[in-house]
Amino acid sequence: MLIEAFYHAPRSNWAYAYDRETIHLRVRTKRDDVEEVIAVTGDKYDWQAHQADYPMMKIAVDKRFDYWGAEIRPALKRFSYGFLMRARGETLFMCETGVHSEPPAPPGGYFEFPYLHPIDIFRAPDWANNAVFYQIMPDRFANGDPDNDPEDIAEWGSPPTPENHFGGDLQGVLDQLDYVEELGINAIYFTPIFTSPSNHKYDTVDYKKIDSQFGDIALLKQLVNACHERGIKVVLDAVFNHCSEQFAPFQDVLNHGEASKYTDWFHIHDFPVGFYDGQANYDTFGFFGQMPKLNTANPEVKTYLLEVAEFWLKEVGIDGWRLDVANEVDHHFWRAFRKQVKSANPDAYIIGEVWSNSLMWLLGDQFDSVMNYPFADKTLGFFTESAMDGAAFANEMGALLMCYPQQTNEVIFNLLSSHDTPRVLTRVGGDKRRLKLSVVFLMTYIGTPCIFYGDEIGLQGDDDPDCRQCMIWNPDEQDRELFDFYQLLIRLRLDNPVLRHGQFRFLKADQGDRRIIYERLDQHCHFTVWMNNTTDESTLSHPMDTDDWIDALSEEPVETVDGSLRITIPPLDYRILYRKIQ
Repeated sequence: MLIEAFYHAPRSNWAYAYDRETIHLRVRTKRDDVEEVIAVTGDKYDWQAHQADYPMMKIAVDKRFDYWGAEIRPALKRFSYGFLMRARGETLFMCETGVHSEPPAPPGGYFEFPYLHPIDIFRAPDWANNAVFYQIMPDRFANGDPDNDPEDIAEWGSPPTPENHFGGDLQGVLDQLDYVEELGINAIYFTPIFTSPSNHKYDTVDYKKIDSQFGDIALLKQLVNACHERGIKVVLDAVFNHCSEQFAPFQDVLNHGEASKYTDWFHIHDFPVGFYDGQANYDTFGFFGQMPKLNTANPEVKTYLLEVAEFWLKEVGIDGWRLDVANEVDHHFWRAFRKQVKSANPDAYIIGEVWSNSLMWLLGDQFDSVMNYPFADKTLGFFTESAMDGAAFANEMGALLMCYPQQTNEVIFNLLSSHDTPRVLTRVGGDKRRLKLSVVFLMTYIGTPCIFYGDEIGLQGDDDPDCRQCMIWNPDEQDRELFDFYQLLIRLRLDNPVLRHGQFRFLKADQGDRRIIYERLDQHCHFTVWMNNTTDESTLSHPMDTDDWIDALSEEPVETVDGSLRITIPPLDYRILYRKIQ
């Protein structure tokens, strides 16, 4: 066995409390190298009385490693542990002091989980795991009140540019809630709605006022109440990394220089503040001088922004925050933010915008979730006309799942497109069959799915600003067959808890083969999803020891033959099967 590949850390995503009784342990070994792993556990104060062995299951793989997992329910809420590795007649023991041919005398040298403190358990709101989100850019969704349109608005449906406005507003969303509810959505994420000069509103001028082109606070309250009456949660977008150059404190700095009481609200290099040789002499978002970066370590800035977060939770009753450019804000601020938000509403859902590995924000003291852009890249990488085979796709998804604890994976914010990326139909080359495979995976995978407005009726668009097209409301111009498909898959997810809570595992994912089979499984139900990601009709088979499978969409029985299911699937198509577990 290659001991250099062995890895475990007694913290974070390798050893963590899943709930008040359960600890999850994970350990890593070289791919296809170790045949058996056993977690050897005991109590450090009385090892013999509480010694227990737990066989570990292979829960994921990637290109180089196998990942093994076990659930431990220690009677005393504490335990010490090590890992027994077996392969080809060899036995090794891994503990905190290293890898040994024999286990050391317990408990010295063992890993330790000192105590399961309920207060330390990372818990996201229960509703987040049961949500299907719909992302709305208000300016592009629906124009319900022409009287609040900004000057010189563009014709609805004309090509979007970085500057043009289209007149969409909160009244438009309110008017179209029947449509949102018909689709099956039970949560909405709005891009920013606060006062701002831009069409995207990611440069805030007034954090405590709704932009007049969208409406006012009374209308937002009406909209949130109407959503709640329909069982729809509402999450707003906050931009705390930076603001608009028109933000009053920054204007004070521009006007009064070093004498301004707000100089420490920003990262000013020198005075007078301005542009020199095309470069701002203050920190900004990217290189956008009109978006000065806020100093969130400043106590006054922190107090101001935390009051903003609390205000909208209490005054309007929103259900959470999505946090723009979250990885560029200090961790001390986010820890304080979580305390403030959860004090105002313990069930508020906090989503950070982080585009890469986000573990350090997802340990229970900052965010509940992040925008899972790696999921989108890997999923669309497989379902486009790429060279990625099933094995490579399974490796990518296995590595992604092992980045985070299980309860984080259950509520991570999965998406296929957004206001910052090309639309999903565009990314799959306009092929609806590939889009459907991607959406099936999104809706049957672990995590909280989100749909970007208009994807469900066939909107296309390349990178920003092209992806920010106006919603199409003429039924004759909508792809209603695609709408029905989205509606069907959303209902399937919401009607079957196993698709939201169950274990996930690939059953077939082979090299040189773009056909895959995977499962979702809990104690009550077993789903298998069969995908033919090729342009030829194909028959897939897999051993199954039961004969009670049902097609999840047609409710027709599917029989096994000689202990296997054999499913013939058209090109770029899928089947979803399930069986009840007695």
